[in-house]
Amino acid sequence: MRLGWIERGHEVSMVRQCELTVITRSVVYAHSQPAEEDGADLLLCHLLDEEYTRHPFYGSRRMVVFLKGKGHEVNRKRVQRLMRTIGLAGMAPGPNTSRSHPENRIYPYLLRGVAVTRPNQVWSIDITYIRLKHGFSYLVAIIDWFSRKVLSWRLSNSMDASFCIDCLEQALQQYGNPEIFNSDQGVQFTSTAFTDVLKRAEIMISMDGRGRALDNIFIERLWRTLKYEDIYLKGYGTMGELLFGLTEYFNFYNGERPHQSLSNQTPNNVYEHGKWGGAIIDDQFSNTSSAAESTTESGQRRAAANSEACTT
Repeated sequence: MRLGWIERGHEVSMVRQCELTVITRSVVYAHSQPAEEDGADLLLCHLLDEEYTRHPFYGSRRMVVFLKGKGHEVNRKRVQRLMRTIGLAGMAPGPNTSRSHPENRIYPYLLRGVAVTRPNQVWSIDITYIRLKHGFSYLVAIIDWFSRKVLSWRLSNSMDASFCIDCLEQALQQYGNPEIFNSDQGVQFTSTAFTDVLKRAEIMISMDGRGRALDNIFIERLWRTLKYEDIYLKGYGTMGELLFGLTEYFNFYNGERPHQSLSNQTPNNVYEHGKWGGAIIDDQFSNTSSAAESTTESGQRRAAANSEACTT
C-alpha cells in the first residue's frame, strides 16, 4: 500500500519520499513496469536501438533507409517520432540534436581540451533506451571520467527528471562532489530541479555543445558496451529482471572487468588508487593551439585516442 504514496515528479525528491515511507528505491523501480507498446512500433524501436548502437551517427534519414532495407515501409516522420520516444539523435553535426526546454538555462561546455587527471574531477550523466520483451525502459547513469566507474544508476518507465535527480543525489551522497558535472542539453538535465542540486553543492555545470559528437564519449561507450555484453544477450522480459540483471552487470563492470585504456585495471581500482586513468577531449575546432601546447599535451592526446577503446 505504501507504494501508492510514492509520486514521481513531485517537488520532494524520490530519495526523500522513500525515506519517509520506509521503502527502498529498488522496490519502487522494480514495480514501475513499462506500459504495453504497439507491437509494430516496439519492433521498430528495437531495430533503431540496435542500429544506433552500431552507428550512432545515423540520423532519421539513414534510419529510414535502414528500416526499409529490413522490409519495413516507414516514412521519415514516423522514424523521427520513434527516435524521439527512445531518446535517440544522430551524433553527426547539425541543428537540434538535443532539445531542452526553452525556459531552461543552457550552460557552456567546460571540458574542451581539459585534461582529466584525478577521480571526481569530472562526472557525466546520460540516459539510454533499454529494450524489454514487451516494452522498454530508460536507464540513467553517472560515470566518473577518470576511472570510467559507474557511480550510480536508475531505471524508469518515463523520461521525467525525477529519476535523474534521484541518481544524482545518490552519487553525491556516496562519493562526494565532483568539480565539474557534464550532461547533454536534454530537458531532464536543464531543468531547474536538476541544476539546483548541482548549484547547492557548488559544482560547476557543463553541457555538451550541439553537434559535438565526442563531448560525452565515455558514457556513450558505456552504453555500447552494456548493450552488447548484457542487454542484447539476455533479452530481459520485465523491469524486475532488468533491475536484477543490471545490478549484476554494473558490479562486474566496476569490479571485475579489465579495461584496456586503464592499463587493464578495473574502474574500482582506478577510482580508489587514483592511478592508470585519465581522459581528455581534444578541441579540434580551436584555431589557437601553440607548438608548446602540442608538445606538453602529446601524452594527453594519446589518452584521448585510447578513449576509442575505453570499454574494450
